[in-house]
Amino acid sequence: MNNYQEHSSAELTFSDIHVANELFGAHNCNLKRIAEATDVNISARGNTISIKGDTISSDLAKNILSQLYGLIKDGYPVYAKDVEYATNVLSRDSNVNLKDIFFDTVYVTSKKSTITPKNPNQKEYIDAIRNFDIAFGIGPAGTGKTYLAMAMAVAALAKKKVSRIILTRPAVEAGEALGFLPGDLAEKVNPYLRPLYDALHDMMSFEKASNLIQQDAIEVAPLAFMRGRTLNDSFIILDEAQNSTTEQMKMFLTRIGFNSKAVITGDVTQSDLPSNRPSGLIEATELLNGIDGIKFVFFTKHDVVRHKLVQKIVNAYELQENRRTSQTAT
Repeated sequence: MNNYQEHSSAELTFSDIHVANELFGAHNCNLKRIAEATDVNISARGNTISIKGDTISSDLAKNILSQLYGLIKDGYPVYAKDVEYATNVLSRDSNVNLKDIFFDTVYVTSKKSTITPKNPNQKEYIDAIRNFDIAFGIGPAGTGKTYLAMAMAVAALAKKKVSRIILTRPAVEAGEALGFLPGDLAEKVNPYLRPLYDALHDMMSFEKASNLIQQDAIEVAPLAFMRGRTLNDSFIILDEAQNSTTEQMKMFLTRIGFNSKAVITGDVTQSDLPSNRPSGLIEATELLNGIDGIKFVFFTKHDVVRHKLVQKIVNAYELQENRRTSQTAT
C-alpha cells in the first residue's frame, strides 16, 4: 500500500489588510487554530499567508481562510468558536457556503449577541421551524436543539407572530419520588424545568423574562399541565421529548390550535422512562415521518456545538453502545 501523500505550497493574499488582521487574530491565534486542525503549516507576512502541507489539507485550510475572510469582510464578527465551527463544517463538506449558514440571523439577545446556526443541520432545523407547523429536532446533547428553538420562539413573540410562548418538559418522576419533596406540584417539578429558564434568561434580561411570565406571555410548565387545553396563537416547545410516553406525545400533539407552531426536541438515546414504557418520541418518528406539515431534522455527534470534549464524550458512549449491540447480536 502506498502511503505517499502529495505535498503542496500555496500562497493566499487578502486585499484588505485590516480584515486580514482580524481574520488572523491576536498573535495569529486563528491561523494557529486552523493549522493545528488541518495539520498544515501556516505563516503570515503582511496580508499574505503561506500554507504548506499535503494537498487535501492545504486546500481545506485555504477554503476555511477564504470563507472566513469573506464573512468578516461582509460584517460578520468571527470569534474563536466560529473558526472551530467553520473548520468542522468544511472538513465534512468543502462545498458548504458558510455565508448561507452564519448570516441566517435567528435572534439578537439583550446582550447584543447574535444567535445564528453554526452548521448545515442547524440551518436545516431553523428552516424547518420557519416553514412547518410542527418540527422535530432529534439528536445528542449539545447540538443546539432547545436553544435554537427557544431563540425562534422569542423572535416570534417579539415580532408579534404569536401572542405567547409555552415551554414544557416531561417530569419523569412526577409521581411517588416527588411526593417526598416540599411544596405544591409546580414547586416539585420546577427543577425539571430549570434548563428552559436558563435558555430563556440567556436571551433576554431576567426582569423582562419575569414580566412576560407574570403576564402569561411566557409559560413554563410540565407536560402534564397541557392536558385538556387547546393552544392557539402560541409557539410551543416540548423539550426532552424522549421522556414522554406514547399517551403524552399524542396528548401534546393534539393540543396544537390555530396559528400555532410546535417544536419537539429530544435525544432518543437518553430516555429515562422505565424499560417497559416505550418513548413517545421514538414512536412519533415512526408514525409521523412523511406527513405533510411535519418536518424531522436529525442531528449527529458532528453537530455538537458545546465544548469540544462534549463531542468526544458523545462519541465514547456511542462506541460503547455499538459494542453492546454487536455483543448482543452474537
